Amino acid sequence: MSYAGVKSLVIAALSISLITPTALAAEVSSSSSDLQQPKDLTASSAEVFLDEFFSSDVVKPNYVGASVVIVKDGQIIAEKGYGYADASKQKAVDPAQTVFRIASVSKTFTAAAIMQLVEQGEIDLKEDFRSYVNNLDFDNPFDKPVTVEQLLTHTTGFEIRDPQAEDIHQDFDRFVEIEDYVRGHMPPVVREPGTSYMYDNFAYLLLGLIVQEVSGEPYQTYMDDHIFGPLGMENSGFLLEGKLKENLAIGYDAAGKPLELYTVTPTVMPHGGMLSTAEDVGKFMTAFLNGGTSGSGRILSEESVASMEQYRSFIHPLLPDTTYGFEAPFQLPGAGSSPQIITKAGDLNGFSSYLFLIPEQNTGVFLTYNKAGALRNLFYPQFISTFFPQYAQPAVLDEYTPQSPQELDKFKGLYADLRLNVFVSSLGADEQGALSISDTFLGPRSLRQLDDNLFVDNITNQFTAFKLDENGQVAYMKEPYINPLGYSGKGEEAVGFSDVKDSHPYAKYIFALQSLGYYPNDAGEAFHPEQNVTRAEFVQRILEASLIKGSKTTELAFKDIEGHPAAPFIQMAYEMGMVTGNSAGQFEPDRAITREEYAVTLWRLLKAQYPPEIFEDVKLSGITKEWAVQAVQMTVALGLHGPEVQIEPGGAADFHSMKPVTRKEEAAVLFAILTQPTDQIVAAKKAAAEQQAKPDAETAAKAS
Repeated sequence: MSYAGVKSLVIAALSISLITPTALAAEVSSSSSDLQQPKDLTASSAEVFLDEFFSSDVVKPNYVGASVVIVKDGQIIAEKGYGYADASKQKAVDPAQTVFRIASVSKTFTAAAIMQLVEQGEIDLKEDFRSYVNNLDFDNPFDKPVTVEQLLTHTTGFEIRDPQAEDIHQDFDRFVEIEDYVRGHMPPVVREPGTSYMYDNFAYLLLGLIVQEVSGEPYQTYMDDHIFGPLGMENSGFLLEGKLKENLAIGYDAAGKPLELYTVTPTVMPHGGMLSTAEDVGKFMTAFLNGGTSGSGRILSEESVASMEQYRSFIHPLLPDTTYGFEAPFQLPGAGSSPQIITKAGDLNGFSSYLFLIPEQNTGVFLTYNKAGALRNLFYPQFISTFFPQYAQPAVLDEYTPQSPQELDKFKGLYADLRLNVFVSSLGADEQGALSISDTFLGPRSLRQLDDNLFVDNITNQFTAFKLDENGQVAYMKEPYINPLGYSGKGEEAVGFSDVKDSHPYAKYIFALQSLGYYPNDAGEAFHPEQNVTRAEFVQRILEASLIKGSKTTELAFKDIEGHPAAPFIQMAYEMGMVTGNSAGQFEPDRAITREEYAVTLWRLLKAQYPPEIFEDVKLSGITKEWAVQAVQMTVALGLHGPEVQIEPGGAADFHSMKPVTRKEEAAVLFAILTQPTDQIVAAKKAAAEQQAKPDAETAAKAS
């Protein structure tokens, strides 16, 4: 993942809460689209495929332990474990016994419970969900209720309410009820219900509460009695106790470091707290693909199964969104996301999972592993290209004449992910006048128009699509690298400020942040571009723009921030290593921050990712204190500044290190953090250095 500055920390901070699919499918190999003769999926061929895949040198670094089950035609044809449930004890993964946190795959089971109650006439999917929950108040300025169906399809319009850092903890004696958590965290509706797709953990928490309220049973009891029991899923549940706790695999972070055992809040988490084995999930897949039956037991009617298989929204036919309980598969280059395949991914600290079903092939696969990472992104395209390459065939589209540059203007602007607005895409025009896109992950590239609202990325060969509102204006974008499981919203047209004209050298940055909602979009307000920014203001704005909340610690690191409105953010910056105090133990929150100080603040976050030696060749002019030189070199090289920094004829840059940061300069820094592809910049620097070193090496070789 690439992200400039604080974004790398945001991703790390959010990983504790993402009972969510990994947003980036960047690890999907482009070779997956190379078609080949399909192999018949049999017990023998499945075992060969799994053994070869998990023994691959490319794959092995992506898991500590993994468990996988493949079902076809009503039978489990492969069920295998690889690696370790506990590496320190070399305890092997057993697909029948080793328990994993399957995270958001829990949502599929919650959706199945809802459909059971629909079958019984207890729930109407088109009904306001509040009909099934007592006295739950929240703001909804739209003349439309949020329905149960919209909870199922992630189209509620709710403000983001993901689990928080404190929801992952070691207080095993604390029990928090679903209803108590809901009432303490209920979000408002901020977009018209039913109009946009945003991956919504809270919606599925509400569905769990509905199951509980309508059935009159605690959620976990309902699941035991009506889902797990009938299917013989004896190693599944939502409470970390008994054999589920004893057999739980150790979780590992992306670096392979073991994580301490933890519990979650609410204690029973319908949107992501399920514990299970590959074998148990295989039993569910078998029943689902068999029309809802397993042996003599039935958990769903054939009608309910068919309803859960059907996609309910599409931004484009090649890019479906969600069904009841499932989501679209990863895009395969040139093919898009097949509507014939339904999937569910999940991530929770130290664990990732992926379930995918191909109903017309009567085939299902479940992969779960105890290390955060992209193993599933490697597995899925390889499995499809081996056994069902027809789903990876390039899409066949009608001939289309791209619109003129003037007609493409409606797509241009800034788009922020609805769920994580720190992820921003810039849409403009390339040198030929075609639409272009740029973000912090891949940098700039062209989008070739294939349809009125469909484009293909010239680097990834994957599709990007747009949704227009009733007035024909572009409202949303779905783009695979920012978030394949949700939309990005187009920013408002910036109206500017009374003291910033269009010709102002910093207008680009100020208006961009205004468009994205970081500043009020009111032309009557003044921006005060020349006003100095204090140390407290800079720290708070950087963290807020990065979705990082203030610390709840009461023992503050600095004596002079007690009672200061920015104290929680300053304390968080201290805990993250962004800031240090002076020799007297003070932070000086209301002193203007100097430019070299802001550079050091960013450098402290990035130096582990970008070692200082990468930037040693950056020349500086003017005065920079010795302790800030490396930081300023990095900030210049990564472009985390505004037009006040210019490269002089001799190749040096004057960073104006000793001057205070003004509001206009702070706007340029914030804009750069949101949009600058720093990994691409560093990669280019490294490549240039290697190219430059090659002639020197050749000369030395000849001399010797």
